[in-house]
This record gives sequence, C-alpha cells and structure tokens, in this order.
Amino acid sequence: MKSAFIFPGQGSQSVGMLSIAAESWPMINKTFAEASNVLGYDLWHLCQKGPAEELNQTMITQPALLTASVALWREWFVAGGPRPDFLAGHSLGEYSALVAAESLDFVEAVKLVRLRGELMQEAVPAGEGKMAAILGLEDAEVVAACEEAANGDVVAAVNFNAPGQVVIAGSVAAVDRAIEACKARGARKAMPLPVSVPSHCALMKGAAEELGQALDEVRFSDAVIPVIQNVNAAAVTDSATLKANLLKQLYSPVLWTDSVRTLVGNDVKVALECGTGKVLAGLAKRIDRGLAVYGIEDPEALSAALAAFEPS
Repeated sequence: MKSAFIFPGQGSQSVGMLSIAAESWPMINKTFAEASNVLGYDLWHLCQKGPAEELNQTMITQPALLTASVALWREWFVAGGPRPDFLAGHSLGEYSALVAAESLDFVEAVKLVRLRGELMQEAVPAGEGKMAAILGLEDAEVVAACEEAANGDVVAAVNFNAPGQVVIAGSVAAVDRAIEACKARGARKAMPLPVSVPSHCALMKGAAEELGQALDEVRFSDAVIPVIQNVNAAAVTDSATLKANLLKQLYSPVLWTDSVRTLVGNDVKVALECGTGKVLAGLAKRIDRGLAVYGIEDPEALSAALAAFEPS
C-alpha cells in the first residue's frame, strides 16, 4: 500500500499546539529546542503561551509550523512507522516536505522560513494587500473574475485548494473588485481572509528576489523521497529543480488539488497530515474521498495512523 505525508501551511497554528504530544514525546521539545537555538528565542514557550497575535505574525508562524511538522515526522519513526512513498506540503509546508526528503537541512530550513516570513511581510505594506476565499465556483470562473477585476492592479487565483474552494490574492482594491465579480458569477461565498500578506501572487516577486539570494547560499540535496511540488503538482527528486520550484512558489499559485490528484494517480491510498490541525484532511475529502487521511499530532491519533498500516 502506497502512502504519503502531507505537511500543512499557515493557518494551522494555534496557541497550545502539540501540548498533549509533548507530554509523551521528548522529540517534540528536542526539535523545538533546535529551532529556538537558531531563532534566538524560546519558540516552544511562544507556541504554548502566545499571545496569539504574536504567534500569528508571519515571520513567527512559519518557523513554528515547520518545527511542529518536523518534530512529528521524527516521532513517526521513533514509533516505528514506515517510510512513505511520497511527500507534499501546502505552501510553507513544502519546506517541511523538503526537510523530510533530506533535501534541506532542518536548521537551514528554520533560517529560510524566518527570512521568508520577514520578506513576505515587508514586500507589501500593511493594509495594501488582501486575500479572499471563493467558495462554490469553478476554478476557471475564479480565474476569469480576477482577470476581469484586475484593471491594471494585481489580483489572481493563488490557492487551488479543492474543487469549489479557491483563494485569491492581490492589492486591496483589486481583490475587492474580484470578490464582487465572483459573486456575480454565482459564488456561494466570497469572503476576505484575516491576513495582511497577499501570498503567491505577483506582489511577492520582490520578496522572491531576496529569498533567491539566500537560497543560493544553501545546499540542497536530491530528495530521498519524491516531493510533489506546489507549482506544477509533479513528483520531483532533483535538487536543482526542487530549489528552483521552491523559489517560484513564493509568487506562483499553489496547485493543491492537482497535487493530491497526483498522489492518488500514483496509487497512494493513505496520507498522513504531519502537522497541527486537520486542514489538509478536510481538503482531501473534497478532492478524492478514496484517499484516507490520518493525523498524527497526538499519541491517540498516531496509534490510529500506525494501525492503518497493519495487515488486515
């Protein structure tokens, strides 16, 4: 039976995350201590005590979620779990996937995602960027609505999360126009998201230039497990391609629906959401109900996931 690990991105964080796991698994505190040494502050304390406003700052959220995912990935093997056949990560989660694939060193990844968060926040001044979720509309209709609403500004479909669930991003005025255009085309819901950084659109190209300089200084290795990358939904192991696509991801759409379909097309039957929350499990149900998705963020969930691999 083929399996995959899928790693969540921003939005899966919460104050107190992994507190139950840490009571049983020393690997949680060990991994967070590694990240804290890099960051220069106590990341675990911040994740446990907050405040939420600080944890939700992009440059803090990104290292926190990366570290949580890597800690759970390590614990899976401590518990005797088998190695998966594929890896995939949603947006920020792709960095976690590359660490799991042994393409990117964990310490280097922590440095990169902290920088990524800082550059994303600086790329568009507060109040000038916006994202919105569009529900109940075909992908092509959302793309057409954005093109219609642009009028010289930036707005684009940036997260193809599941059938009928697309996120758009761009400048405030253009996103507002696109919201109205989507409603006019029959969207069931078109609602702004509580974020200030318009991720995965052309407004991030300046951030990508600076991030590219940092990536050039980091060693990437060929992946020991194929990674389904966001920008093309293709399985990749070549280090140069992984690196190039990782940079392009910052200003390109996340093709998550196609990524999950790539997994299913490669006979993956079981996926494990390696991180906090159940966002990706929810999306998977909308994409292909034949894919079983398990969480592993606490001992009970991990036991259930391990049982899925036992001979029936």
